[in-house]
Amino acid sequence: MARTHAEWKALSGQITIEGRAFVDGQYVTAADGRTFDCINPATGDKLATISWAGTAEVAQAVAAARRVFESGNWSGLAPLARGRILKRFAALIRQHGDELALLETLDAGKPIGDTTTVDVPGAAYCVEWFAEAIDKIGGEVAPVDPKLVGLVSREAIGVVAAVVPWNFPILMASWKFGPALAAGNAVILKPSEKSPLTAIKLAALAKEAGMPDGVFQVLPGAGDVGQALAQHMDIDCIAFTGSTGVGKLIATAAAQSNLKRSWLELGGKSPNIVLADCPDIGRAARTAAGAIFYNMGEMCTAGSRLLLHKDIKDAFLAEFKKAAAAYQPADPLDPATSMGAIVDRVQYDKVLGYIAKAREEDCELVCGGNATRTDEGLFIEPTAFVCPRPDMTICREEIFGPVLSIITFSDVEEAIRIANDTEYGLAAAVWTSNVSTAHQVSRRLRAGTVWVNCYDEGGDMNFPFGGFKQSGNGRDKSLHALEKYTELKSTLIKL
Repeated sequence: MARTHAEWKALSGQITIEGRAFVDGQYVTAADGRTFDCINPATGDKLATISWAGTAEVAQAVAAARRVFESGNWSGLAPLARGRILKRFAALIRQHGDELALLETLDAGKPIGDTTTVDVPGAAYCVEWFAEAIDKIGGEVAPVDPKLVGLVSREAIGVVAAVVPWNFPILMASWKFGPALAAGNAVILKPSEKSPLTAIKLAALAKEAGMPDGVFQVLPGAGDVGQALAQHMDIDCIAFTGSTGVGKLIATAAAQSNLKRSWLELGGKSPNIVLADCPDIGRAARTAAGAIFYNMGEMCTAGSRLLLHKDIKDAFLAEFKKAAAAYQPADPLDPATSMGAIVDRVQYDKVLGYIAKAREEDCELVCGGNATRTDEGLFIEPTAFVCPRPDMTICREEIFGPVLSIITFSDVEEAIRIANDTEYGLAAAVWTSNVSTAHQVSRRLRAGTVWVNCYDEGGDMNFPFGGFKQSGNGRDKSLHALEKYTELKSTLIKL
């Protein structure tokens, strides 16, 4: 049965928080004694002291991962056997669902109604999906000379480092470690220092599920930990989700070390195009509000550029303002809250800076624009501006907050030109009643995911997720994700 606001608040005062790194099957403090504070962004209260992994913990984790990988105690298991352990892991995530959801809400400011229904169940589903898929994927028998037998197989790549973001801590992590573990790799997970708590908890659940020591390890800390992993000569692959700027640094470090595989899911400035023949302006407006204000706008796929046909602008914005009002910030522990707190003071100040910049550039405020409840926590109103030109700062740069730029256009060609005029290419959407227009526009949008008459649909694992251009390379989710964590091997046997 769903908990009440009072019950979640009571539980938040009783929860035990683990703050140590998890290396080679056990929780450890950093050898150099470094720590950092984990702060609740909704209240400013300190949640825990977290061990800041250093060079010693990185070295120990990599050595343990290499040892267990080479031993075959995980990589050498039959896929069905690995799948069974991963299914137990998924079951434990569900069993501890309330605890994990509460940790996520306290740590990242996310509404408890979202962490209990999206983030934690989504992570369990991801692990379970790859657990069920891994024993159903075979190799190839190549058509060769009859005197040969030619086999094409996939093997685990080895030691995988996963550096994940703060906006969907447990979910984005599962998109990395789910396929990597299923393929037989050993994983070192580096959560963001802004939201490390669920990752630290997951490590104990992985061991309880039956994973050998060294298969799943967690190293909390800041960018220096990620840099050490990217530069390490005995890591075979690094998978990263985060900003484009940091992604470039990781790719450079990976190339300059041992040329480890680097897979990057980076930023976005996704266009949500509403054509004049939009089939339902009310639904499109409500969806547009959700596309930018869900998760406080802290989404790489956020529909942060709303492209509106000029003929429907006034009618659309009237509906949009009503929809935006439903996202007023409130206590994340209240199940009725739809918008929580900004993750930390750095991000909070950054978002407010973009709002100030929009005002400086004479963008027209549609709604919001203010900080709220600043004495209690880091809250910002759902904010939208109509921008006079598509080259305004808030139209070009990824804000990662509840700030929407609205751009008008006159025809489809102009809309497509504006939509594609960005360094990013993660997601896009188009609203139209014409099926031919839907197909034609979708084909011309340079984005890894295109939604038609919806936004952010397709939460199941069957769709690959990733972007074009500077939104990164490789794909999370779906069977295509396994390509990142395996190597192809050709074996030729002469008869």
